[in-house]
Amino acid sequence: MNFRICDTVIVAVALVLSLLPRVFPVCMYACLLSLCVCVFVCFSDPEWASYTLGVFVCQSCSGFHRNISQISKVKSVLLDPWSDAEVEFMASNGNDAAKAKYEQKVPVFYYRPTHTDCQLLREQWIRARYERKEFVCVERQEPYSAGYREGFLWKRGRDNGQFLSRKCILSERDGALKYFNKHDAREPKALMKIHTLNASFQPGKIGQPHGLQVTYLKNNSTRNIFVYHKDGKEMVDWFNAIRAARFHYLQVAFPGAHDADLVPKLTRNYIKEGYMEKTGPKHTEGFKKRWFTLDDRRLMYFKDPLDAYALGEMFIGSKEKGYIVLPGLPPSTQGYHWQFGITIVTPDRKFLFTCKTEGEQQDWMAAFQGLVNRPMLPQEYAVEANFKHKP
Repeated sequence: MNFRICDTVIVAVALVLSLLPRVFPVCMYACLLSLCVCVFVCFSDPEWASYTLGVFVCQSCSGFHRNISQISKVKSVLLDPWSDAEVEFMASNGNDAAKAKYEQKVPVFYYRPTHTDCQLLREQWIRARYERKEFVCVERQEPYSAGYREGFLWKRGRDNGQFLSRKCILSERDGALKYFNKHDAREPKALMKIHTLNASFQPGKIGQPHGLQVTYLKNNSTRNIFVYHKDGKEMVDWFNAIRAARFHYLQVAFPGAHDADLVPKLTRNYIKEGYMEKTGPKHTEGFKKRWFTLDDRRLMYFKDPLDAYALGEMFIGSKEKGYIVLPGLPPSTQGYHWQFGITIVTPDRKFLFTCKTEGEQQDWMAAFQGLVNRPMLPQEYAVEANFKHKP
């Protein structure tokens, strides 16, 4: 049975069953609910429901719905009592109907969060759908669709780590995101070209619930900027404005490409981040603990996770180009503290790393191996050719 075609039936049956005595087997509820998924951002069993919107939601999303209680009121399907009128309302609506009603005009570039995304993205998606009705009224999309955005964000200082208010301007016409050290400054402190721009929410790393990491290339090296805004909507609007600018740039750069091919290139989350130890190119230096970030085929390492610049970077190509990932270290290797080694063989040299646990070693190995097994795209050959390997 297709789980989508029986949406209304599932809603009705599940809620009717919830009126039965509590001794009704819980496994039967699970069987019914497993046929329906949360309409918003996750794939958990939707054991909660908004009886004012007529949709099933998971436990995580039920908390976001409580934050807009003037619009959405939630109950547990398994634990709370339901009136006949509420059951009938749920049966006459359902998740598919809500999607058709509230997602009529979602911009192709707008980020649709999943259950793995941060709380900010998930909550603002729900608020945009129901509270602000942004995907029904196109004029409410202006903050991220206009091609120009100006405002103030709290930016982390490169040297002192202090967050200070900085004027920021995103202009599709100029093809850049700029920030200014002084509010009345005429020249920007930094100019970030849209074609190398990326943005990723990093609340845990930055220590701010609305923290955004913005990266761009400067002289073929990655530059990190960490910003946040106290207003969650403001921060998500900046994020989607960057995605809009990237989308329009890519449409011009690749005129024959389909939208579905461009959307994954708008912004990207890192494949993996975490601490490893590394040694230098001669393999005689002592291993040092560093923070590593794997951004597609670019592996960077930092002394601190919030450093503006990487201490070094390397390119990870495909096995067809001679890249190999091996467990362990060469037998003669010395000076390491962590016992779980990784060796990456490139056409230029061997890179040696160690991990604290076997689980971390396996995770890093899987990430590296995935890149090595993936054939390189034409544009990646150009990146490799221009890449500067830094010990």
